[in-house]
Amino acid sequence: MKKCFFFSIIFLTLVSCIDNNKSENPINQSIVTDVCIYTATPSGILAAIAVKEAGHSVVIVEPGKWVGGILGAGIKPIQDCPNFAAIGGKTRELMKILGTGKINNEISERELRRISSLMSPKQIRDDFLRILNEYDIQVIYDHRINLCNKVNGKIIETIYDYAPFDETGCPVAEPARDLDLRVNAKVYIDASYDGELMARSGVSFMTGRESEYDFSEKNAGVCEPTNVTPIDPFNEKGNPESGLLPMVEDDLNYKVGVGDYYTQAYNFRYYVTSEPKYKLEFNKPQNYNPIDFELIGRYIEYLKKNTNDQNELIEKLSGIFPGWMNEGEYNYQRGSLFTMAPVGVSHLYANGDYGTKAQIWKYHQDYLSGLHYFMCTDNRVPEKYREEIEGLGLDKRHHPETQGWPHQLYIRISRRLVGNYIITSHDVYNETIVDDPIGLAQYGIDTYPARRIWFQKNGKDYVGLEGNMFVGGANGPTNVPYPVSYRAITPKENECINLLVPICFSATHLGYASARMEPVFMICGESAGLAAVQAIEENKCVQDISYTILKEKLLENNLILSATQIK
Repeated sequence: MKKCFFFSIIFLTLVSCIDNNKSENPINQSIVTDVCIYTATPSGILAAIAVKEAGHSVVIVEPGKWVGGILGAGIKPIQDCPNFAAIGGKTRELMKILGTGKINNEISERELRRISSLMSPKQIRDDFLRILNEYDIQVIYDHRINLCNKVNGKIIETIYDYAPFDETGCPVAEPARDLDLRVNAKVYIDASYDGELMARSGVSFMTGRESEYDFSEKNAGVCEPTNVTPIDPFNEKGNPESGLLPMVEDDLNYKVGVGDYYTQAYNFRYYVTSEPKYKLEFNKPQNYNPIDFELIGRYIEYLKKNTNDQNELIEKLSGIFPGWMNEGEYNYQRGSLFTMAPVGVSHLYANGDYGTKAQIWKYHQDYLSGLHYFMCTDNRVPEKYREEIEGLGLDKRHHPETQGWPHQLYIRISRRLVGNYIITSHDVYNETIVDDPIGLAQYGIDTYPARRIWFQKNGKDYVGLEGNMFVGGANGPTNVPYPVSYRAITPKENECINLLVPICFSATHLGYASARMEPVFMICGESAGLAAVQAIEENKCVQDISYTILKEKLLENNLILSATQIK
């Protein structure tokens, strides 16, 4: 099997058969519904609205205390939407009101883009809550999937643990009560960013990066290093025997184009302020050790030595911390060798257990807090900039319930379904024909670094990033939207017949790097909701419903399925 594929069918099938009596805690709540949606992401919310509008019952089970996913944690609704005309359905309607606090008072695309950076994630969350209330959609908070019970390829029930996030919005390793909630549904929709319900259902999925040969994809797999900088990576300068400093790893002599288990970096889309009445301190992490940031100190020394213009130096230092000011919030600065998020750890989250996921999430918090402390205290940082950074703290206006921390880590990619259609870079380049579209995607192939490596060249030591690319820019390499296949959100029929996956859909690492934008997830969520209703009404498995009828429903709901529909 290809190096990047990590199939878990056998293990997860065993998990699904675990005796429900393993816990002393009895099931606290049981729900029977037509459709069960896992997580209140924008995609999950759109799916729920579609089900509710069709007259069927639906419940959303949300692991945290908040709704809106990453749109409620920093990203703006229209931020990754280069072609608003290609957005259809309920997604188009909601994008015109989310973050505005307005009710059915749509504004123009031009005005929406003008005010996008001014939107608060808190307002977006509030708008989602209002919409859920309008549709009378039940959301059960603080519950994460434990197991799926299947009979003859059909999920007959899902069981969830009660596991509230901590006070900083971070998931916990162990639940407060296991096996606390049971949901019996006719169709399940996994609208999570990490595909946890999908994985526990026992269907095939993949993580990591395919090689350039697996799907004949240019730029797939390991890439040429970028941000290459001549700095010493060893604990004792000039002494390889002393070992590597933290935050860098051996190149492993991977050849360009080979597949591996790595995946692109995650980060928080976070807010800072210097206003005392809104500022919450980052606080020095309990496990802070300056040696963890030594390589950043050496990078700063390099920048000071090789940057004559002080304004340019300050700009480069700000790329390290607080990062890149995106649209009001700070994001990963891909032009910097170091920035506000770690690299080389996201693959551990992608297919990790709950303990590992909690650890990696908390590591992102500790890294950012530790980086802030380092930039305030290390003498290699210019004094004026140290003072400026010391005055910054998390902005509580946007995340008052979680000490200023976003409640959602930006999980750019995690598990990916292996369905009967796999989205690849060939789709992005409009080189494929899709006869069962459920919506359009359009964005460049956008991957953030997967690793920070050291290597020698001409007898000199270098540190660089690997996996960083943005092919085609926001509009994509052809500037033409491409269709997303219905088969990409459905598992193989011999694995599960009543599951739809509108976020962790079937795609290669490169294909997903383009299609992974929130408007696309929302469109796929609405389409999944319509497909779930149809499967119930036709009494068929999700793979066997009539696409002709589904297409009629999609068009009735103003989904755009072809670039020829764009006006």
